[in-house]
Amino acid sequence: MSEKIKILYVDDEPNNLISFKASLRMDCNVFIADNTVVAEKYLAEHPDIRIIFCDQRMPEKTGVEFFEEIRVKYPLPIRILLTGYADIESVIDAINKSHIFRYVRKPWVYEDLLSSIKEANNFYLANSMLVVKNNDLQKAYNELDKFAYSVSHDIRGPLSGILGAINVSAEMDEISEIKEMLGLMEKSVKNLDAFIQGMHDYYSLQRGELSIKEIDFAKITNDLQDIYKIYAVGNNTELDIKIQTSEPFRNDEMLLMSILNNLLSNAFKYQKRDTTCKSVKLLIEVNKGKATIVVKDNGIGIPKKYIGDIFNLFFRATYLGSGSGFGLYNVKSALLKLGGDITVESEEDIGTTFTVTIPNK
Repeated sequence: MSEKIKILYVDDEPNNLISFKASLRMDCNVFIADNTVVAEKYLAEHPDIRIIFCDQRMPEKTGVEFFEEIRVKYPLPIRILLTGYADIESVIDAINKSHIFRYVRKPWVYEDLLSSIKEANNFYLANSMLVVKNNDLQKAYNELDKFAYSVSHDIRGPLSGILGAINVSAEMDEISEIKEMLGLMEKSVKNLDAFIQGMHDYYSLQRGELSIKEIDFAKITNDLQDIYKIYAVGNNTELDIKIQTSEPFRNDEMLLMSILNNLLSNAFKYQKRDTTCKSVKLLIEVNKGKATIVVKDNGIGIPKKYIGDIFNLFFRATYLGSGSGFGLYNVKSALLKLGGDITVESEEDIGTTFTVTIPNK
C-alpha cells in the first residue's frame, strides 16, 4: 500500500494483538487495545482511524455489541469482525445490528487480512467522499433557500417601489412632486442594480479561474477613487488612501478589485447619518511576500453578536443600508480562492476595521 492507513485492533488475547501488529507493521499504522475502553480512547484521540478489527469473543461484551455501541458516535471507520468459531448467528447479528463490512475467520491468513484492509480502505474513502458531497449538497440547498427568499425580497421590493412611484406620479401635476418620485425610482433601480451585480460577482467567484498578473495598486486605487469620489463629496465623507509597496505583487486583479470594492462600498454605506466627520481609510502594504489591506471607517459599527455571521450569504447585520447580502460573502469566497484571510474589529457607533492578507502568487 502506498499509504499507511490507521487501523485499530481490539482483542483480549495479548498474543493475538502482538501477532496482528507484527504482521501488518510494514503496511499499516496499527493501534492495539485489549479492551473496549482503551479502544474508544484510541478512537477519540485518532479520528482518522479508518478500519476497526474486533474479536467476537470479548469478556465484557461481544465484538457485535461493541460495534453496535460505537456505530453512531464513530460512523466512518469500517468495522470488521474477527471470529474463530462457526457461529452463523453472530455473523447475522454483526450484519444486522452493527453493520460490519465483513468478517474474517481466526486464525487469520496474512493475505486475507491485507485483502480485507484494501477493500475496507476503498470503502472508507468512498464513504468519506460521499459525506463531503452530501455536506456540499446541503450547503447548496441552504443557499438556494436563502437565494429564493432574497430574490423575492431584493428584486420584487425595488420593482414594487418603482411601480408604486409610477402610479402615484400619474396623478401628479407639480414638477417638484414628480421629481421626488423620480428620485425614489432611481433609488430602487440602484438597489436592484447592486443586487444583480452581487449575483454576477457571486457566480463569477464560484466558477471562474484565476488570472495571475502583476498588480498595479496605484492604478486600482485611482479607479476606485473615481468610483467613490462623487459619493464621498455628496455624503461629506473623507476618503484617505495610502499605498506602501517594497516589492512586486502578483495575483488576480479582478478578485482584488472585487474585494476592495465590496469593503469600500460597505465602509461608505454604513456611515452614521447624524455626523459630519465621516471618514474611510484604505491602507495597502506589500511586504515579505504578501499584501496587507486595511479598510477602516468610523461608521455605525457591527454588533458583537453578528460578527461571526457577517460573511454568510445574504446575511445583513443592519437594515439601515440597502445591502444585498452578497458583499462580504463574495469577499470571503474571493479570499478562499486566493489563499488569503480576513479579520474584523468593530464597535457599535465607533467604526469597523477589516484587515485582509493575501499571499504573493
